[in-house]
Amino acid sequence: MDTDRTPPARKDGRVIIHFDYDCFYASVFEKENPALKSLPFAVQQKQIIVTCNYEARRRGLHKLQLIRDARRICPDVVIELGEDISRFRDASKELYNFLKGFSWSRKVERLGFDEVWLDVSDIVDYNMQTLNRHGLVQCFFQTSRSDPMEGFSFDASTIAGHPYPQKYKHVNVAGAVDDLTLRMHLGSHLAQHMRHQLEQQKGYTSTVGIATTKLLSKLVGNLNKPKGQTTIMPPLTDSTDGPGNLQTFLDDHEIGKIPGIGFKLSQKLRDFILERPAAFDTGLIYGGTKEHVTVADVRGNSKVSPETLEKLLSGPGSPHGIGHKVWCLLHGADDTEVSEAKAVPSQISIEDSYIRLDTLPDVLQELDALARSLITRMRIDLLVHEEDASKEEDLRPGDLEQIFTQVTSKKWLAHPKTLRLTTRPRSPLQPDGTRIRSFKRISHSAPLPNFVFGLSESVESLADRLVREALLPMYRKLHPEKSGWNLSLVNLAVTNMAETAGESKTARGRDIGNMFRRQDDVLKDFQIREASPSPAEDSELEAQVVPGVGWDDDVEHGDDDLECCGDCGTRMPAFAMVAHRRFHLPALSAAQGHFT
Repeated sequence: MDTDRTPPARKDGRVIIHFDYDCFYASVFEKENPALKSLPFAVQQKQIIVTCNYEARRRGLHKLQLIRDARRICPDVVIELGEDISRFRDASKELYNFLKGFSWSRKVERLGFDEVWLDVSDIVDYNMQTLNRHGLVQCFFQTSRSDPMEGFSFDASTIAGHPYPQKYKHVNVAGAVDDLTLRMHLGSHLAQHMRHQLEQQKGYTSTVGIATTKLLSKLVGNLNKPKGQTTIMPPLTDSTDGPGNLQTFLDDHEIGKIPGIGFKLSQKLRDFILERPAAFDTGLIYGGTKEHVTVADVRGNSKVSPETLEKLLSGPGSPHGIGHKVWCLLHGADDTEVSEAKAVPSQISIEDSYIRLDTLPDVLQELDALARSLITRMRIDLLVHEEDASKEEDLRPGDLEQIFTQVTSKKWLAHPKTLRLTTRPRSPLQPDGTRIRSFKRISHSAPLPNFVFGLSESVESLADRLVREALLPMYRKLHPEKSGWNLSLVNLAVTNMAETAGESKTARGRDIGNMFRRQDDVLKDFQIREASPSPAEDSELEAQVVPGVGWDDDVEHGDDDLECCGDCGTRMPAFAMVAHRRFHLPALSAAQGHFT
């Protein structure tokens, strides 16, 4: 059996910055009421503290603490309810758009509400070319490709913020310095500039990590919280001079703290290394382990190789090659790209957790609340004014009254095609009265009814209809039994986004719909016009569908099941629209030829 334990190849040419907003939920409230900054302050969801500021932490409070325990430990704590997450979504979107303004490549990826990655390799490369290596102390960092005067002065011989390791020595100005070291210097100064601008202009502090991979940048930032930044410096890999900084940094991390190794995988790894089931801490609300199995414990085990990891971790739902992926993560090798900023999210998801949810009336009530939140979120994230379709990132999601007025001028950036319902049932009680912890989720997906895109009905009316016509049948497929279930979580999501033809930009930013609207004016002096068709001919043309594409006559198609083509206005079922849009491709190619 092949048990090749060769460390994976590395690519360390990138400069990636990871932002983590400090105490984000609490900071949103503090932005609205600055007086909270000097008080012990916490945000509550259900009966749990989901976050608290550092003054509260100084007095003994922490995340996932029961409210009753928090009040006992710190009687003067100020607590705000945070179950309505709209304010957090809105703040997150505002800060994301602010950071995106610093990017040249649009490689800006958001993780949750409070984390953002930026790949700034291109900006660093540009400034490396203009750097005077004989005068590193007095340098200028250009932050605009088009304006050489826009930027800031900095000392390229030093690291901005904290280096890892702490004993790292700054560059001798007169001496030679390798490119990777200098690139990390530049990346750290850019990160510091962005961090300061975020605080000065938006009022939010952040903790930042700078590294050559997404994995390392996320982890290394945790070393100096809050309001700090850390850069992991070369040499990253082992050499004749000693171990590399990368493995030294990673080895002490508990295996469950490594991004990409989730709860289930980490439990399998702990069980394998300990040769017994890892013990849970029953006092933790959301589960945890009493065991401490580190990256070094797993990576250094002679039985661990990509092949053994594949056998150990593969199974239903696991991606192919999971063993090799985890092997790479154990060695700090992560080639994952920072995703480009997208106007349209890949999915919109709403969920809530429960102490007890075990009756159908209660389930229906929660489904209705989640459906209202989901539809509201769809309108915020996917609806834009007709005249502002090219500026969807400038929409103010907090101003709901403004968003939902002038309905006739709104259009959808994308239509989600799939509705997904997910639940997390609790395990049944054991004979001794205890319950085995379960984090298993079950899901059911179905086509998203087209009526949810209607803007003439209220959110409440659409949510009620969505529950009755779609979610309740989906729920019964997940839980066919009439009773006996008890849910700890329910999630609703819309996925499989189809960008609206003629309305959204292509990946390169061209607005196809606007191009067609302008082509008559641009080409008016070069067109040969034929006689207009008669009304009868015009009606016949509008009724045509692409040859060979049709639907069964015995299937009834109501108005809610039809889609409207953004190019010609033809209405037809959703399954026929994809093929119909190909009918316009020759015209699109011709139009593009005229404009190039």
